[in-house]
Amino acid sequence: MRILAYAAGIVLGTTLLTGTAFAQTTLSMWYHGAGNEVESKIVNQIISDFNASQADWKVELQSFPQAAYNDSVVAGALAGNLPDILDVDGPVMPNWAWSGYMQPLKIDESKIANFLPGTKGVWNGQLYSIGLWDAAVALVTRKSILDELGLRQPTLDQPWTKDEFMDALAKAKASGKYEFAFDPGMAWTGEWYPYAFSPFLQSFGGDIVDRSTYKTAEGVLNGEAAVAFGEWWQSLFKDGYAQPTQDPADRDNGFAAGKYAFSWNGNWAALNTLKQFPDTVFLPAPDFGNGPKIGAASWQFGVSAKSAHPDGAAKFIEFALQDKYLAAFTDGIGLIPATPTAAQLTEHYKDGGDMAVFFELSSKQALVRPVTPGYVVAAKVFEKAIADIANGAEVSATLDAAVDEIDADIAKNGNYGF
Repeated sequence: MRILAYAAGIVLGTTLLTGTAFAQTTLSMWYHGAGNEVESKIVNQIISDFNASQADWKVELQSFPQAAYNDSVVAGALAGNLPDILDVDGPVMPNWAWSGYMQPLKIDESKIANFLPGTKGVWNGQLYSIGLWDAAVALVTRKSILDELGLRQPTLDQPWTKDEFMDALAKAKASGKYEFAFDPGMAWTGEWYPYAFSPFLQSFGGDIVDRSTYKTAEGVLNGEAAVAFGEWWQSLFKDGYAQPTQDPADRDNGFAAGKYAFSWNGNWAALNTLKQFPDTVFLPAPDFGNGPKIGAASWQFGVSAKSAHPDGAAKFIEFALQDKYLAAFTDGIGLIPATPTAAQLTEHYKDGGDMAVFFELSSKQALVRPVTPGYVVAAKVFEKAIADIANGAEVSATLDAAVDEIDADIAKNGNYGF
């Protein structure tokens, strides 16, 4: 009898354990990284670890190519078919929140107190998303180039002024060694334009929209500071310092091939450049009069508005915020870890690391793109305007037309709730 009772106990215990496993509620998750094997491996590892760490929730992943991801989310929202957990590009988040695609993220915010500002997706006073990394842009060159041209190496505390930057370009052009002094990255389109180039405008004192009200672009995209930016921007191409149109192959390989003296590029490309040229230096953005600026806010995690299990979705996101996962993304794909403690776990961003400067750039120079649902339209208008200016369009008229288009969209959408 004792043997039978013992055997029955084993069967009962096994049944209970099996029942617990089957009791996990499934949480669906969409991600933009299909095709990126390293990134996918890390995301799947976090999901596997989370699923094994508790008995209540089981995350299941569906990945999309990045180019198709945003359209897939919009289509899913219209069809009422969004997942529990969404991946969202930082500047797009306010539009998705305003459109009813996302709900506020209920996590312990003390856990993100030391996260880089650009990783926190805040809209209308509430946290909607959080990123495990950020991205930063620097002026890339080589120490040997600075020395050959007799240039001061700028620092975060003492960046180049506008005059110093233009002097550097003039000397590079005069040397005759480079096809163009500066590669701003004109071959990359879409979000690269507002992310990479609007900080120049903001350093001049302008902006894409007026952040004091978010109801207009008047005065900030076509005011005196913006026109000064536009004229400077056009001069880069008119005076032969940069090319208004660019072959993508030159963007990818032109600096390494010696075609450019300076390249405006992100930390995601930094490791490859360092491997080719150990004397690579990553310089802070120049100060055009209102402080040096670079873009902030990369991809982040949030909870869809239609999720029936926002508590479980938030638990997964909170689980993913561990420093070991932030460091894994950094070591795997080169992006900036979201916390200083995670940075110390990495090869390149720890103190003294060859890419540690990017963490400092992100914490001291970064400015998020305008936090408004209207950004998705304004960004496209800005892209077209500065592309036209680079190709010779009259500056004031082009900026005035951009303001009219942005303001018409804002009015059409009832000021987007502002």
